[in-house]
Amino acid sequence: MNSLRSDVTALVLAGGRGSRMGGIDKGWAPYRGVPLITHVLSRLVPQVSAVLVNANRSVSRYQRLGWPVLHDADPTAFDGPLAGMLAGLRACETPWLLTAPCDSPFVPTDYAGRMVSAAEDAGASVAMASDGDRHQPVFCLLHRDRVHSLTAYLANGDRKIDLWTRAEGAIEVVFRSETAFRNFNTASELRDDDTP
Repeated sequence: MNSLRSDVTALVLAGGRGSRMGGIDKGWAPYRGVPLITHVLSRLVPQVSAVLVNANRSVSRYQRLGWPVLHDADPTAFDGPLAGMLAGLRACETPWLLTAPCDSPFVPTDYAGRMVSAAEDAGASVAMASDGDRHQPVFCLLHRDRVHSLTAYLANGDRKIDLWTRAEGAIEVVFRSETAFRNFNTASELRDDDTP
């Protein structure tokens, strides 16, 4: 295993309500015959040394995937992606935590390497992916030492990813792709998708 990969733990964010998907657990929504989370894991696993899953329901089902499952501090509150990221940082045993949502099946195959290299070159503790037109806040790289900062931010009642990452001096890493960060929010989007 190369040293870069050994420095990274991936966290799949599957802790949301799935409101726009009719309340179903989005990680288990079928896409091309298999659950969305299976697509995400197939992209992430080869890039990292460890994987964590953040989920606030269907926990035993996620556990059967073979990776540790973490819930938010209050799994009934559905406090958003930062709560899942904090759970991941608290469990992370590598220098870097790389996040991706469970409903984005086209995660770039060079996601981890490019994010870590860019952060280390810039001396940054937080990096955020971009498709060239807009940043993708839940596709994020966090250094493990950000756990205290994020704990304090959430304890203050704040929930906005952009405000926290900006305060942390996040850098942007551009992936020129129309599909890399595509996510599915509704059943009709899944049904009607024609992505090659």
